[in-house]
Amino acid sequence: MKRFATVALTALAPVSWGSTYAVATELLPPDRPLFTGVMRALPAGLLLTALARTLPKGAWWWKSAVLGTLNIGAFFPLLFLSAYRLPGGVAAVLGAAGPLFVVGLAALLLGERARVRTVIAAVVGAFGVSMVVLTAEAGLDPVGVIAGVVSSVSMAAGTVMTKRWGRPEGVGPLAVTGWQLTAGGLVIIPVAVLVEGAPPALDGGALLGYGYMMLINTGIAYWIWFRGIGRLSVTSVTLLGPLSPLTAAVIGWAALGQSLSPVQLAGMAIAFGATVAGQLAVAPPARSFSSPEKTDRNISMDLIDGPVRR
Repeated sequence: MKRFATVALTALAPVSWGSTYAVATELLPPDRPLFTGVMRALPAGLLLTALARTLPKGAWWWKSAVLGTLNIGAFFPLLFLSAYRLPGGVAAVLGAAGPLFVVGLAALLLGERARVRTVIAAVVGAFGVSMVVLTAEAGLDPVGVIAGVVSSVSMAAGTVMTKRWGRPEGVGPLAVTGWQLTAGGLVIIPVAVLVEGAPPALDGGALLGYGYMMLINTGIAYWIWFRGIGRLSVTSVTLLGPLSPLTAAVIGWAALGQSLSPVQLAGMAIAFGATVAGQLAVAPPARSFSSPEKTDRNISMDLIDGPVRR
């Protein structure tokens, strides 16, 4: 029952990320994905670090930089490049293949045995997502495909290394999430300036959208996600990934007036079924790489430790 509650809570992270497309298209300035990446990551990272009142020490300076680059700093720009060079459906399918990379890296670096049922769940989940998002007009751009694959590998490596390195003694998920988001945001800034130039003017809708993206879609969502990585096997966590494109499809139908065909509905059922089956197929983590600390200092982690982490 405790594991089920942790899985359900961790699932809120990809569900939140499924709202990114709707918020970006309805509220944010167009064609500024890198600026959006900075606005998502850096303010959230600084806020969480300030709340935790804990800075990295020793090796955790470079570890935070590496994890922040893999999970945020490299992942966001590559993901956006893929989205711009490919139809959205193709980019989403490449992202849905991420669990397969995690399965391989987890076996190599964490000793998590790759079960056949887990691999099947990952493949079926990606297939279900493809039924939801792919269209007959979908084309393949080599640069976009490479960017999409590398972005999935970057996130997979970041997920696995987050599990492997755990957290420093006496430091909870709030601080570690803040460190990674701050590092990732700093990595994106020079790329955003070089590619997109000066920041755009922001109206009230954009400020509202960025506020949501910073606090809910990034700060809390990544806190939930990283918390889940600390308590579950990384395979279990990553198999929740298809919930993101499925949520995006539901929001598109409910809020943006987009239609869903019978094939898309069948794909949603398949992908969701594979996600549930994947949680039943994975073995519990062999051992935790996280230190046994309970909370971040100077903040009541019990307030959200039961509700957030990734």
